[in-house]
Parts: sequence; structure tokens; C-alpha cells
Amino acid sequence: MAKGLSTRHLIGIKNITEDDIRLIFETADNFKEVINRPIKKVPSLRDITVANLFFESSTRTRVSFELAERRLSADIVNFTASSSSVSKGETLLDTVNNILSMKVDMVVMRHPAPGACVYLSSRIPANIINAGDGTHEHPTQALLDAFSIREKLGDVTGKKIAIIGDILHSRVALSNVFCLLKLGAKVRVCGPPTLIPKHYAELGVEISHDVQETLRWCDVANVLRIQLERQDIKYFPSLREYHQYFGINRQMLESLDREIVIMHPGPINRGVEITSDVADSPHSIILQQVENGVAIRMAVLYLLAAQY
Repeated sequence: MAKGLSTRHLIGIKNITEDDIRLIFETADNFKEVINRPIKKVPSLRDITVANLFFESSTRTRVSFELAERRLSADIVNFTASSSSVSKGETLLDTVNNILSMKVDMVVMRHPAPGACVYLSSRIPANIINAGDGTHEHPTQALLDAFSIREKLGDVTGKKIAIIGDILHSRVALSNVFCLLKLGAKVRVCGPPTLIPKHYAELGVEISHDVQETLRWCDVANVLRIQLERQDIKYFPSLREYHQYFGINRQMLESLDREIVIMHPGPINRGVEITSDVADSPHSIILQQVENGVAIRMAVLYLLAAQY
């Protein structure tokens, strides 16, 4: 196992190695013990300043990163585009350089433009963690998803993982595909033909449009939210019809000959992609994903900071 990460940024899962992923998991194992003890803080990032730059709305990811940073004793600068000079026309690079001039060491950034983190990584000295760039990648979500599968099933290698829903607009789906394939899983994407990009056939995954058959095939179903805010045209007639053909309910799970694991990166559209009796069932590890997200982000921050 490598002693450190092979990269100084976490831009995407495509850019890291299997050894990097396993090192992050081993580090997260240790931090999960930390966040479950009475005193949840360690001084690992004392004297490190992290800027959270969110140019797009976020609740779960932002809170998870901020908690991870506080658990590591980092100093934190929070930034939102709506209350910044970006709304007055300032460029991304000028905004970030102004913040970095205040001696910031690491940047966690969410941005609506795919490639925004790549653009910055070659122009600023700070480490960058991609918290989601458009419909491109969301690496820490994929890491926490795979970590949660490993925790539940013992290993990811050889497991059959289905990613179901709005594949077209999902940065989570692409990062998950890269991560799961690197760890030796078998991956299938499932959804309406209009919501599965053609290039996925070249990624080494199976493609299906039959949810019931996919549930019979898989060990884990990672169900994605329908991202209506990213859809400029209609990709299916209605949410009701989407649920009728691609939604998952308790009856479907009970008809299977074995138990499968249900995951969801959130936020959940209850009654659309999954019903409440699925989201809240013993099959679901959705809340475990949230808890594991803090441990994974602590691990990423710690490993990147160790390169100073």
C-alpha cells in the first residue's frame, strides 16, 4: 500500500489509482473511530486553512466537508457565490486568487461548470478537492459510496452494483463507475434510454432499461435523484410515469429471492425514484452513507495536507 496519495489534488476518480482509493479507505477507517468517540476532534489540520468555495447550492456536501474540517481542527473560510463579487462580474480566477492571498492552503470547490477544478489546479498553489463540477465528477461521493459498500458487504471486488436513475445529468454516476471498476466490481447502469448517455457503453459497464431485472441481478442498487433543475427539455412524460416504470417500491424488493442493499446519494425525491418504505427499510444504508461521508472527507483532507 502506498504511503501517500499519488496526486496533490482530488479532481476526479478518473485521475487517481486503486492504491489511492484503498489508502483513503484505510485512513477513513481510523477517522470513523474518531467521530464515534466522545471527543470527536483531532489536531491533524491545526494551522491549515481550508476555503469552501460553493458556486452552486449544496447542503449535504457542504455540511459534511465543514464537519470534516472542524473534526480535524482546520481553520475554515466559507464562500457562497450569491453573496460574493462573482455576482458583480468578477472572474473565477480573480475570486479564488483574492481568497488565496489571505494564506489559504486548501480549496474545496463546487462549481456548475465541468472542468472548473481542473482549470484552477494549474493556476493556483493550493490543493483542490472537487466537491462536484457540473455533470462531470463528484469524487468524494463515489468514495463514500464504495466505502459504504465495503463496510456492508466486506469488499467491493466482484460485487454487482447497479446505478439506477438519471445517469445523464449525474456527476455521482460517472465517479461511481470509475471508482467501482477500479475496485473490481461489476457495474450496470439502468434508466430510461433518454437518461443514459451513449458513451457509457465504452466505459465497461452494462446498460439496462429494465429495473426489475436489474434488481434481480445486483447486490447493491444505488438509486439516483431525477435532476429536474438540469433538464432543459423533457426526457420522460411525467414524474408519475417515471416512478411507474423506474421507481423502486417495497413490493419489488420483497419479490426478490435475496436481500439487496439500497443506497441513495440524496436528496431523495420520495415517491419518485424510491418510496419511503424503501428509503427507511432495513435494506437501506442511506444514513450510513451520510456518516461515512464525514470520515471519507476527513481522510482526503488529511492525506492531501500531509503533502506539505
